[in-house]
Amino acid sequence: MRVCIVGSGGREHALAHVLSRGVEVVVTPGNPGIPGSVVTPPEELEADLFVIGPEQPLVDGLADRLRRRGNLVFGPGADGARLEGSKAWMKELLAEAGVPTAHHGTFTDRAEALAHLDQMEDLFVLKTDGLAAGKGVLVTGDRSQAAEAVGEYLSGEAFGDAGRRIVIEEGLSGPELSVLAVCDGTTAVPLVPAQDFKRLSDGDQGPNTGGMGAYSPVPVATAGVVDSLMEDAVLPTLAVLRSRGIDYRGVLYCGLMFTPDGPKVLEYNVRFGDPETQVVVPRLTSDLADLLASAAAGSITEAPTFDDGAAVGVVCASPNYPGPPRTGDPVEGLAAASAVDGVTVFCAGVGEAQGRLVTAGGRVLTVTGTGSTVPEARDSAYRAVAEISWPGMQYRTDIAGVAVGTAATG
Repeated sequence: MRVCIVGSGGREHALAHVLSRGVEVVVTPGNPGIPGSVVTPPEELEADLFVIGPEQPLVDGLADRLRRRGNLVFGPGADGARLEGSKAWMKELLAEAGVPTAHHGTFTDRAEALAHLDQMEDLFVLKTDGLAAGKGVLVTGDRSQAAEAVGEYLSGEAFGDAGRRIVIEEGLSGPELSVLAVCDGTTAVPLVPAQDFKRLSDGDQGPNTGGMGAYSPVPVATAGVVDSLMEDAVLPTLAVLRSRGIDYRGVLYCGLMFTPDGPKVLEYNVRFGDPETQVVVPRLTSDLADLLASAAAGSITEAPTFDDGAAVGVVCASPNYPGPPRTGDPVEGLAAASAVDGVTVFCAGVGEAQGRLVTAGGRVLTVTGTGSTVPEARDSAYRAVAEISWPGMQYRTDIAGVAVGTAATG
């Protein structure tokens, strides 16, 4: 089997790494740190299965175009990708499916949005309706900061057209969980859960990012919790999609929070999470290619299996991220990091200059450590991170800290 992965980040590197255990893999456009990368557009490649990584090409209809060509594709069409392409539409669908979520309102008018803020208490959550590369979310307890953001979002100053319609939600509190469900249009099977860390700095401080690290397994995510999530959220959502004539074949990423009022869905994404993928798929003991191909064909035949160990991923980012990052700095220490037992370095925002890897984006690498326990995996990951350097490199030191009893939060 030949599998074509579409994308260029750490998520795609992790998928390629695991898929290449048993099949031929090509990645487009990839990056200089991902083996098998080519610059040929996916529509010009031949493969037995196409796996589309990022959300933007899914929203733009790449899966539809490839399917019309007769290809087997893992990834929803543009109709299903609206779950991530429009947060307002996602909220509407959650309500129809009866899935618990935060109370919210959708706004295009500044005065109406500000009036809504006046009715809220404690914590304000503002989200762009459209795609903003994981950065279009503001969580703040400061009403004046929320009001300022309303103006910046709706004017297009902050996120262009993606922010000209906004969703304002009540703030929720509690531990978060990410569950990636593989869907075949009718049913779904969950992968092992993970927890990611969205804030830039230790202790969940600083701005939201695309994700600064993740770990798996998560102590709060018992088998019963995952089963309930599938029954109460994922499967009802699939049923509503089918009722609307949407044949959803791909990943349904469910981000939820365990609130005092019970679990509530924070968001759906329509692709493998990044950096969750980097700690979930390396734990697979079953065949990833078979799972994705069967889902793409509309009939999942077997549930995936995973090892009993753990994985911890730490993202290394460029200076100024999540703002416009500084790029072009040589990445030092990759060989030494990769030599740490149980560690794999997944390349994301990297380029090449004079035969060596250099920084080329905000999130540059995910360093994933594996081990028999979370503390063991975490120790390996951070020992490897200590080997890597470039000027101004940023990373959190508290990934998976709660799971091993340190003073970190996640």
